[in-house]
Amino acid sequence: MPVRITEIKLFKLAVPLKTPFRTALRTVETMESLVLAMHTDTGHVGWGEAPATAVITGDTLPSIAWAVEGVIGPQLIGGDVEAREELLHRVHTAMVHNTSAKAAIDMALYDLWGQKLGSPLWKLLGGFRNTLETDLTISAGSPETMVEDSRRAVEEGYRILKVKVGRDSAGDLERLCRIREAVPPGTRLRVDANQGWTPKEAVRMIRAMEDRGLDVELVEQPVGAEDLAGLEFVTSRVLTDILADEAVFSVRDGVEIIRRRAADLINLKLMKTGGLYQAELLCGLAQAHGVGCMMGCMLEGGVAATAAAQFAAAKRNVRLVDLDGPSLGRFNPVQGGARFDGPIIRLPDTPGLGITGVQGLEPLMA
Repeated sequence: MPVRITEIKLFKLAVPLKTPFRTALRTVETMESLVLAMHTDTGHVGWGEAPATAVITGDTLPSIAWAVEGVIGPQLIGGDVEAREELLHRVHTAMVHNTSAKAAIDMALYDLWGQKLGSPLWKLLGGFRNTLETDLTISAGSPETMVEDSRRAVEEGYRILKVKVGRDSAGDLERLCRIREAVPPGTRLRVDANQGWTPKEAVRMIRAMEDRGLDVELVEQPVGAEDLAGLEFVTSRVLTDILADEAVFSVRDGVEIIRRRAADLINLKLMKTGGLYQAELLCGLAQAHGVGCMMGCMLEGGVAATAAAQFAAAKRNVRLVDLDGPSLGRFNPVQGGARFDGPIIRLPDTPGLGITGVQGLEPLMA
């Protein structure tokens, strides 16, 4: 029996952060996102979410809402959720760019597909595991604050820290040295420059980390997103693995990164790929060329993070996980879905995303 889409409702969700989120690109105190509820004629509801990350994706809440309501959404009304390939083709050909809007719709379609088939997405997409371990972001700040935040994270059970740098290259090395001294041996450190360094500066910084024995697991997007030559320059001159993030939105971007050997790893984010459909293609491309993936996120709430966790759990080639968005908020308003217990993420056996509701939703234009 077909399950047909009848309506798409949009809401705004705001979750205050425990502490400000600071990177080389922005400072955020409240996680704001558009939440999407896709209704069907059988009473099933599919959930989606997209944060506004204009500095990375170019998308704002009004632009995401316009893309959903004015362009993409109307093409899905009446569609059968089991015709997944056709509906996703409509989503990704309706307009160029606007990957955040596409991601919110995409995850709602996948949610409904899983509900119709009676299976969680992590099983439908691969079934590799149902438990993940995420890192925790240490925001850019003074050395003292970053050391204290790192100590607190370890006390809370986190074994992997992602340290934000790139705002002050002269002090970045000091910050990293002090954090390494402050945390227990065996704590894994990942460094994220968020495009904050020049290529030569990045090589100098990473070699200094290596010389100091800081045992950094990887450095994420050390140079500008458009500077593939610079990214290639860095990757070829250091021993530490380089993770491409803002440089890779699409499968086409992935092909170029792999062809040039411009990075050792690729960071998958649903807001960049436009959802699970394109993320699966990009993950498969990387796997075919022996390139591992991280499953990352923007500053996303429990709906989008659940979708990303479902994907990460499904895929063997997702070797690293950076899904700490819900843990950075003062509360998680999502009912059901993935359980974020500190560093451990547990996926449910309930169909689709497993989400039963979201508290605190407000009218989008309020």
